[in-house]
Amino acid sequence: QVQLVESGGGLVQAGGSLRLSCAASGRTFIGYTMGWFRQAPGKEREFVARIMWSSGSTLYADSVKGRFTISRDNAKSTLYLQMNSLEPEDTAVYYCAADPRLVYYSYEYHYWGQGTQVTVSS
Repeated sequence: QVQLVESGGGLVQAGGSLRLSCAASGRTFIGYTMGWFRQAPGKEREFVARIMWSSGSTLYADSVKGRFTISRDNAKSTLYLQMNSLEPEDTAVYYCAADPRLVYYSYEYHYWGQGTQVTVSS
């Protein structure tokens, strides 16, 4: 049973930084697609970033490119999202997700964490 547990959210001023973590357990994640998504109040869940666990290949949404960095630590089975130059528009609940296939869209991911709140004040 795959479990994903996010942490690291909080309140930060615009221009600040946060690092989100997602502790993954239940199996090895070789070959998995690992993603970060976010959902703001009244909006649909949107893609933030994705990393292939084995190759480290990454993909970012245009809205976060150059500000956010996705990474993983194989030894710790942990996924990270380093968020710099945060903007009020980044306020949302952030979710990590995993799937054993190469996937792109949120509905394709099989496993989800419970989410962590990020609030950016202006």
